[in-house]
Amino acid sequence: MHPLQCVLQVQRSLGWGPLASVSWLSLRMCRAHSSLSSTTCPSPERQEDGARKDFSSRLATGPTFQHFLKSASAPQEKLSSEVEDPPPYLMMDELLGRERKVYLETYGCQMNVNDTEIAWSILQKSGYLRTSNLQEADVILLVTCSIREKAEQTIWNRLHQLKALKTRRPRSRVPLRIGILGCMAERLKEEILNREKMVDVLAGPDAYRDLPRLLAVAESGQQAANVLLSLDETYADVMPVQTSPSATSAFVSIMRGCDNMCSYCIVPFTRGRERSRPVASILEEVKKLSEQGLKEVTLLGQNVNSFRDNSEVQFNNAVSTNLSRGFATNYKAKQGGLRFAHLLDQVSRVDPEMRIRFTSPHPKDFPDEVLQLIHERDNICKQIHLPAQSGSSRVLEAMRRGYSREAYVELVHHIKESIPGVSLSSDFIAGFCGETEEDHVQTVSLLREVQYNMGFLFAYSMRQLSKRSATDLCGRNDGNLKVIFPDADMEDVNNPGLRVRAQPGDYVLVKITSASSQTLRGHVLCRTTLKDSSANC
Repeated sequence: MHPLQCVLQVQRSLGWGPLASVSWLSLRMCRAHSSLSSTTCPSPERQEDGARKDFSSRLATGPTFQHFLKSASAPQEKLSSEVEDPPPYLMMDELLGRERKVYLETYGCQMNVNDTEIAWSILQKSGYLRTSNLQEADVILLVTCSIREKAEQTIWNRLHQLKALKTRRPRSRVPLRIGILGCMAERLKEEILNREKMVDVLAGPDAYRDLPRLLAVAESGQQAANVLLSLDETYADVMPVQTSPSATSAFVSIMRGCDNMCSYCIVPFTRGRERSRPVASILEEVKKLSEQGLKEVTLLGQNVNSFRDNSEVQFNNAVSTNLSRGFATNYKAKQGGLRFAHLLDQVSRVDPEMRIRFTSPHPKDFPDEVLQLIHERDNICKQIHLPAQSGSSRVLEAMRRGYSREAYVELVHHIKESIPGVSLSSDFIAGFCGETEEDHVQTVSLLREVQYNMGFLFAYSMRQLSKRSATDLCGRNDGNLKVIFPDADMEDVNNPGLRVRAQPGDYVLVKITSASSQTLRGHVLCRTTLKDSSANC
């Protein structure tokens, strides 16, 4: 290989490296030139001295330390009208939508509805147009959910449908771009890009500001992804665009992420750590919604009532709010900040004729001041979502919920005494790892004891990063379907009379007793081999 080619490759891999790399480049260029002509080349020492002086002069006229400090300011502090400089590999006009039409589909919780409005607000400012007609879309974005396996399977099925739409796209039109946004993008990352080559863009919940750049990169035919989680991104300066002009209610996101780390929940891994919006930005959004004539606002967060605004130094001296009696956290106690009771008080004062709701809370964050405020204010709905998840203290401990059945029931009684006529709703998971019939009976008895107005009941969905059962094993059959079966003694076909337990890598014969769309369940019959699998056990 020519010396010049070798040096260029090293420079590309090293970037602007140490001064020795620069002087080596000069020396090799000189030697290559001398092999082609008789021109005298300066000595390596003089070359190195010249490169050093050139580097010093560029350093003297370059950015200062103050420049970097200024550039490190939090993104929330920037005015929404400011436009960031494009990355060096893109021109400013390449970040513009040029009136390409975007079709957005939303799956999952209310947070995803709000995320859709945030994503559209960002794209609208970049020059994209919105369409409700899938056939005329130039960009299709799916805002996804990853809380249960069924939610992800819905997206996989939808991608197969969209693949046909992309294949039939007329060549006279701009290429159709498809993007996956939200929790599924964050959880599966490379699997989506590798499994579905037709996906062009991947953006996690904290990367919506990057959508114009990602779509610009996708225009070159490359796949583009940003799934970085943030410790401070709240989109406080992004005003969501309401998707329905005739709407009478709206969602307002007040915090993102969760620190509770319940053993069954994937939210901390897809939404990141807890961080709250500044109170001022929330009040500004609520006031604008009131001026638009909306009659109901729902404050949103993965753990909405753990809200804590530390955006101002003086807020750190605020008095901390106590937890509900008998409840604990899985993390070190946090101090200071403006808490949920303060925010709820301020929001309820914006418009006495605007109803205020909030979801989804954690039972640990219902101190007396919150309950008293709900009771006193006519426009704060007398409805509380109080996720129990289980009625068994043993299962609650395995779930890392931070409370017992007894503490939960005491809180329910306290809420009913503090807010007469309150409506209660709850979430429950059936079939959690290691749950027994007795545990299930206790959950049913809690439902009867509390007498909820509404309940959301789900079968436990085994996931990566969720807690695995100590009593069940799983494998995949020939059709690549997951098969779950109890870890029990069984006969070894090759050693009659010998009782064994299945080990990773074993082939076992399982009798299927139940099935869902993606999972089979049954009980194990025997350990076998591929050759002998057709034989009776």
